[in-house]
Amino acid sequence: MAQIKYTKDHEYIRLDGDIGTVGITDHAQQKLGDVTYVELPAKGKGVKQGEAAGVVESVKAASDVYAPVSGTIVEINAELAEKPELVNQDPEGAAWFFKIALSNPSEFHALMDRDAYLAHAAAEE
Repeated sequence: MAQIKYTKDHEYIRLDGDIGTVGITDHAQQKLGDVTYVELPAKGKGVKQGEAAGVVESVKAASDVYAPVSGTIVEINAELAEKPELVNQDPEGAAWFFKIALSNPSEFHALMDRDAYLAHAAAEE
């Protein structure tokens, strides 16, 4: 079964084996409002944990999407370029941004679980 962890910047990563699926949380999409544009990283790009790997723009703001772990981008969700509204409709499902091959799995285990993330998000309100 996949494990899911969260960052303080409101990304999630769902780990299946050594591949993580990354997107923004439901909390993040609610704060952004209607998403109008998504910029995805290039397939094959190497990223470090905490580095900007993409951009999500809405009617309210533009925000970087940060890599929750270090690794190599192995797949992108090209459908988001044509249908950015998916981020509002299914942020933690169909609207994933990219998949990453982890180079340092210990980074994943250091991220927040769902309860810790929900407490963090509530504390920001």
